[in-house]
Amino acid sequence: MSENKIKFLAYYLPQYHPIPENDLWWGKGFTEWTNVTKAKPLFKGHYQPILPADLGFYDLRLPEIQEAQAKLAKEYGVDGFIYYQYWFGNNKMLLEKPAEAMLFNQKIGIPFCFCWANETWKGIWHGLDSPDILIEQTYQGEKGYQTYFDYLLPFFKDERYIKIENKPMFHVYRFDDIPDPDQFINVFNDLAISNGFDGIHFIGTLGSDTILKNNHVYGKVGIDVFHKMRYKKGFLFEGVRYLGWLERQIKVKLGFTNELGKRLKPLIFDYKKAVSCLNLTFPNEKYIPCVFPNWDNSARSGKKSLIFVNSSPDSWKNHLKKAVKELIKNPKNPQFIVIKSWNEWAEGNHLEPDLKYGLKWLEVLKEVKRNYRNE
Repeated sequence: MSENKIKFLAYYLPQYHPIPENDLWWGKGFTEWTNVTKAKPLFKGHYQPILPADLGFYDLRLPEIQEAQAKLAKEYGVDGFIYYQYWFGNNKMLLEKPAEAMLFNQKIGIPFCFCWANETWKGIWHGLDSPDILIEQTYQGEKGYQTYFDYLLPFFKDERYIKIENKPMFHVYRFDDIPDPDQFINVFNDLAISNGFDGIHFIGTLGSDTILKNNHVYGKVGIDVFHKMRYKKGFLFEGVRYLGWLERQIKVKLGFTNELGKRLKPLIFDYKKAVSCLNLTFPNEKYIPCVFPNWDNSARSGKKSLIFVNSSPDSWKNHLKKAVKELIKNPKNPQFIVIKSWNEWAEGNHLEPDLKYGLKWLEVLKEVKRNYRNE
């Protein structure tokens, strides 16, 4: 992949096909669409359900769906998909079939890479009152990493896999959760070199800055600011003496709480104010901006959701343009913008066409990318 221009990469969720585990946890035939279709407004003016348009309620077991997604994404300026990958250790995976099918289908012509979503699954993320563990993320050290790398190797060797200076790009959701991240990095790098690569191009997300001290981590997707807003901060005026106190008092009286699983009403923010937390001055030369066109996970989490109201193609355009402008000012930073997401429908962030705005989310990306490259 050429490195002299900004590349726009979008997270890709492979949740759109039944698996036995989801059948057991949520009922026969459960997919992401199950939550999407039953979503309801939670307050006056709340737009739900948010439903797909052109691609419909697709099933990723059908090859023509991934082919259509790739064609649509490339047409409107997406340079690659970042497939979420769920490897839980002990050779246990979930939702791996779409990527495996893609590997053997050259008609799916868009570049791709993986993000290891190394996180324990809990019922709380789907609106349950209990934080029960559904499946636990585990680590088996060098032997486990060897097994994982062996699984990944055919993907790394594919000509579509995104590589930087002969290093396959590999995102890790939570580097800090790995018991010995240096061991993991060294095992993957050594195995990559022994298989003809020059190492692995590691990208971190959601971790602390400590991981960036490792010279083998080349970038950090900047959604940790958003993560703090979502789970820890939760207040727009935190640190502002009077307004912060007033906002906290009001929200507590209305039933708001930041304690996981006990929030009685959704956290609601204005989209423009929320994304201003992401359009920031880059903190270091490894920072990679993350942008999102929309966000409303009430389909998945109900009253425990986070909702950004007033998102629109116009506000999305302003958000994206600011991210591009800031990246141009920082040419030493990795020249990528990560979009969350291509198709996280129950999370309410997507580029795929919906019934309200059609192709406009994608048209914004195409316009901003064209204007940037023309300049």
